Amino acid sequence: MAVTKAQKTEIKNDLVECFKKAKSAVFSQYQGTNVKNIRDLRKKLRGGNAEFKVARKTLIAIAAKEAGCPEVPEALLVGQVGVAFSYGDEVAGAKTVNDFAKTVESIKIIGAFFEGKYLDAASAKVIASLPSRDQLLAQLVGVLKGPISGFHGTLHGVLSGFVRTVDALRAKKEGAPTA
Repeated sequence: MAVTKAQKTEIKNDLVECFKKAKSAVFSQYQGTNVKNIRDLRKKLRGGNAEFKVARKTLIAIAAKEAGCPEVPEALLVGQVGVAFSYGDEVAGAKTVNDFAKTVESIKIIGAFFEGKYLDAASAKVIASLPSRDQLLAQLVGVLKGPISGFHGTLHGVLSGFVRTVDALRAKKEGAPTA
């Protein structure tokens, strides 16, 4: 079924909006992937405040250019290409696509836009392997809590030793004959 010029314009405008409001965009090839797997990927992305869009490669390139993103390399637009846009956590879309690609071999990351720069497939996979923002914050809290817990343990040990010593002196004095 042929797509009319008006439909192409609408798709392009939707993609431009996605590129503008997304914190990151991950390009992936999905050739050979069935509809059920694409639907599952979209469902997982929605859970992470991201979405997966499929459109003609020329429309994706034009929309990225109009949105102010770097030019999409021609080598990136080979085969069936979809884009995962992340609106919340920058890494969420890349992480979800990368994790999904481990179970569905027909999906692979081929590039990404992060912080207004184009990254090749290897760099995008490195970003996808980073912990999420929440995991990083939890690790930071753990690192900050460690010295405080150690200091608390040291003070507690000193104070409890002092209390035991005073208690031993009291017991000794009570047991001693009075003069």
